Amino acid sequence: MTKFPALALAALVAITAIAGSLSAQPPLKDVQRVRDGIIHVGMAYEISEKCSTIRARTWRGINFLQSLKSHAEDLGYSDAQIDAYINDNDEKDRLEGIARGELARLGIVEGDEATYCAVGRSQIAANTRVGWLLR
Repeated sequence: MTKFPALALAALVAITAIAGSLSAQPPLKDVQRVRDGIIHVGMAYEISEKCSTIRARTWRGINFLQSLKSHAEDLGYSDAQIDAYINDNDEKDRLEGIARGELARLGIVEGDEATYCAVGRSQIAANTRVGWLLR
C-alpha cells in the first residue's frame, strides 16, 4: 500500500514536469521553420500573382503548409495554439512586411511585373524554397 502513494507522487511529478515544459514553449511566431516557411509561401504567392508567366504550385504549397502544421504539432503545439497563430492579424501583417522586404531585397519593384518575373525565374533556377513553390 505504501508503493501506491509513491507511484502516484512520481506520476504527479512527471506530469507536472511535462506540463511545465509545454508551457515554456516559445511563441509559435518564434519557431523559425514555421515562420520562415509561411514567409516563403507568401513570397511565392506574391510572385505568382504579379508575374503573368509564373504560376504557384498550389498542391505543393498546400502540402508544404500542412507539413509546417505537422511540425508545430510534433513540437507540442495544440490545434488551438496553431489556429490562434494563423488567425492573428497583427502577425499576418508582420510576416507580410517581412516577405515584401525580402522580395524588395531580391530586386522586386512594386508595380513592375518584369521584376517579379525576373526574381521568380531566379528563385526557380536556384531551387530555393520560394522557387520550389513556383513553376
